[in-house]
Amino acid sequence: MIKDVYILAIETSCDDTSVAILKNQKVLSNVVSSQKIHEIYGGVVPELASREHDRLIIPVIKKALNDAGMNLFNINAIAYTRGPGLLGSLLVGTSFAKSLALSLDIPLIEINHMQAHILSIFIADNPEKPKFPFIALTVSGGHTQLVLVKSYEDFVELGTTLDDAAGEAFDKSGKLMNLNYPAGPKIDNLASKGDFNKFKFPKPKVDGLNFSFSGLKTSFKNFINNQSSDFIQNNINDICASIQFTIIDILIDKIIEAKKKHKINDFVICGGVSANSFLRKRLKELEKSSDIKTYVPKINYSTDNAAMIGINGYFKFINSRFGSFSDSSVSKYKV
Repeated sequence: MIKDVYILAIETSCDDTSVAILKNQKVLSNVVSSQKIHEIYGGVVPELASREHDRLIIPVIKKALNDAGMNLFNINAIAYTRGPGLLGSLLVGTSFAKSLALSLDIPLIEINHMQAHILSIFIADNPEKPKFPFIALTVSGGHTQLVLVKSYEDFVELGTTLDDAAGEAFDKSGKLMNLNYPAGPKIDNLASKGDFNKFKFPKPKVDGLNFSFSGLKTSFKNFINNQSSDFIQNNINDICASIQFTIIDILIDKIIEAKKKHKINDFVICGGVSANSFLRKRLKELEKSSDIKTYVPKINYSTDNAAMIGINGYFKFINSRFGSFSDSSVSKYKV
């Protein structure tokens, strides 16, 4: 068995081109190149995303190796995002990962993007790590799920969104207020200066541990359309605080419900929306009020990044869970 495992990880599932180098569970470098081109369209344009990945992947790999003080011949395996994500974007990363692994004659490791978000909590420099089993809330622009995690390889979906994701609710709400994409961080910033009790928006009634945000989006759209531009501008902080409170409250309610149903107190909160400051504040309050212990990855591991692909790759490497060079399909699995 190799004493130290060096993984080169590639993440190209959406609009961030990212490459990381890990030594076991320690991140040596984690380079993320965000694609600014989508801002003018108010959302990700898939064809442009795949072209940008194709343009950026080589310089990003070079920088990751340089930052880690490594060269390709130090690498023991290539880990890459197999899915879910944008098809064209995934194909860029898949093709490059396979070509690189073949040329170096080293193993290829395919990674589920959603599992990687969850396992990012086990990166060495995260201050606290849960014990199995625990429940993970993965919440991002494209996904909102509750997952029972029994081991590094055993994931069971407990609930998912029936329509839109929480991150999409943030971005679409921001677009209605003429906030630039991605709107989530901008709403978070404006909301910190507002009153979340100022405006009330409905929370959907969804059975079990599933989520729904389409009704909330429609309600918010109707609210905005009925206001003047001056009203929105003059009340932007309170509007942001109110819609953010509603989205986060839906997530908190489901965490409490999952704890009661499955008798598990440990929760990992991951995905891009886990970087939201109000969500993190509510989670701290939840620990005191509901006997729930929450674990949240560091901010730089919350949004899409290759370090989370690398940590998953490490656990698969030590268990010899290697991918195939001949399978040309791109997986669309969720969990």
